[in-house]
Amino acid sequence: MKPLIVLIVTFLLSLFISRLTMGEWHLTFAGNIAMCCMLFLTAFGHFKFTKGMVMMVPPVIPFKTAVVYVSGIVEIVLGLMLLFPSVRNIAGNLLVILFIVLLPANIYAAMTRLNIEKANYEGPGYDYLYFRLPLQLLFISWVFYFSTGWFR
Repeated sequence: MKPLIVLIVTFLLSLFISRLTMGEWHLTFAGNIAMCCMLFLTAFGHFKFTKGMVMMVPPVIPFKTAVVYVSGIVEIVLGLMLLFPSVRNIAGNLLVILFIVLLPANIYAAMTRLNIEKANYEGPGYDYLYFRLPLQLLFISWVFYFSTGWFR
């Protein structure tokens, strides 16, 4: 829920600030700023809730802690790349791939009732997926629209 709030609030603030300062509504600018901020928030979770994030990685994947740290760094780098039009399309396409690759980890976390922040198995379980799956589709659609230009 926190990433969605950050995405929407940052988008609206960026949109209004662009209108006030530049005289126009800059949707692409606002959409990419918002996704960058959301990615910074989620990347922060990789470092603050490392233990829970490691538990989220399916058992078949080795070097779980390294995977968590590297994926957090990747989110930061790709988020920053969204701010530069010359590499935005590359970042957008890589983010779509990342969001698809991370989906099994979210499903695994739901199956095991993982609570990432508390690093225990007392989470919401499958009910989490009713929110997370549409959210993941929103993130993918958002990046497609604002960063790759596929929908325009």
